[in-house]
Amino acid sequence: MSSYFNLIPDFNYVSRLPDAKISDYIRVKNFFRRGSLREDIYQNLTFFTKYSIFGDDRPDNVAYKVYENSSLDWIVLLANNITHVPTEWPLAQNDFDRFMLEKYDDYNTLYNGVHHYETIEVKDSNNITIIPEGLEVSSDFNQTYYDYYLKKIVDTEDITRPVTNYEYESKLENEKREIYLLKQEYLSVVIDDVDNIMPYKKGSTEYLNGNLKKAENIRLYQ
Repeated sequence: MSSYFNLIPDFNYVSRLPDAKISDYIRVKNFFRRGSLREDIYQNLTFFTKYSIFGDDRPDNVAYKVYENSSLDWIVLLANNITHVPTEWPLAQNDFDRFMLEKYDDYNTLYNGVHHYETIEVKDSNNITIIPEGLEVSSDFNQTYYDYYLKKIVDTEDITRPVTNYEYESKLENEKREIYLLKQEYLSVVIDDVDNIMPYKKGSTEYLNGNLKKAENIRLYQ
């Protein structure tokens, strides 16, 4: 199976090298041309299975574990609409620790600094949830409700908890670990789709062939 890099068509880009002639071009990959999943596949969960990224696994590690082919890392990213791996894929532990300290300056701010407050779950005497857990609120948040079982008004107290900077950042990072993977039986369908999307189509002056376009060589002089 082809790697994503091999599926991307080329582009003859005007050479900007100091000694380049006006007719010189450099052949490069057109990374602005991007494949995508068909909407009927992307929106249908039956085509996918849930997966939890383990440890410092990269997209190619996941592709090898699931598809036995590390070059299908682009399928892993495409299935989750990930376009910028450094910010949308979970960081390796060392990188995450470094990021945290750079953002919060010191260990005390990181581990003891309060990022925000969240609600603690509150239920009435009939075990019905009145206030769900995890709502972001002010530190002095409280709520009054009528308990139909006790037939009286109840005032809530101490129903918030502080969320530290570390807890907040760790939660965001862990959410990135929960992804969806395309089931193996649908791989050929998606690969064929992308293989059909990528080639250039006839109809423009820049078209050379299905795998190559050429930029107009216009130079600007000051």
